[in-house]
This record gives sequence, C-alpha cells and structure tokens, in this order.
Amino acid sequence: MTKDQYLRMVEQTGEEIDWERCPPEISDFPDSVITALNIYHSLGDRIYPDVGFTGKDYTNLSFLIDLYAIEDYQRDWLLELIIWLDSHNIRVSQEAIKAEYSKMKRKS
Repeated sequence: MTKDQYLRMVEQTGEEIDWERCPPEISDFPDSVITALNIYHSLGDRIYPDVGFTGKDYTNLSFLIDLYAIEDYQRDWLLELIIWLDSHNIRVSQEAIKAEYSKMKRKS
C-alpha cells in the first residue's frame, strides 16, 4: 500500500490518520537517504543461479561517490546505509530461495 492509497482509505472510512501506520514515500526521506538509495541502485548486482543475490558489486562505488560529490564527513553514513540495504536484500533473496526449495521438496 502506498501513502496515497492509505490516505484515501482513511478518508473513505472516516478514521483519523495514524502516521505510524502510514507508509513513507521517497520524498519523506532526507536528501542523504535518497542519494544513498540512488547510489545503491546504480551499483551492479551479483546474482548466481543456485545461490541468488549475493550483494552489490562495489567496483564503481568510488566513482559514484565522486559523481554525487559526497563529502568526507558524509561517507560513513552513506556506507552504513548501503551496507544495511545490501544485507537486507541478501537476506530477502536467501529467504525466497529457501522457501522455493522447501516448496519443491514438499512436492516430491
């Protein structure tokens, strides 16, 4: 559900908006988070058939940091966020592969 869908649903039901339950949009985040997301999505993926997503390819990271003119004091925050995104996406990929493997195992 998007933020717009949530707000329309609340309006139709006459409920009060619960901002804790309202899904955020990209514009709700600070510019540093949006920049980190842009850099993260610009990195290449490392995907293997039997293993799935194993993380991003960081080969071009320094180029992207220079391209986005990231200051030295911002790099720690940027790298922390990129590493968190990477570990989250690896975990999601591995859980999906395990679920598929279990589903195939139950069928046979």
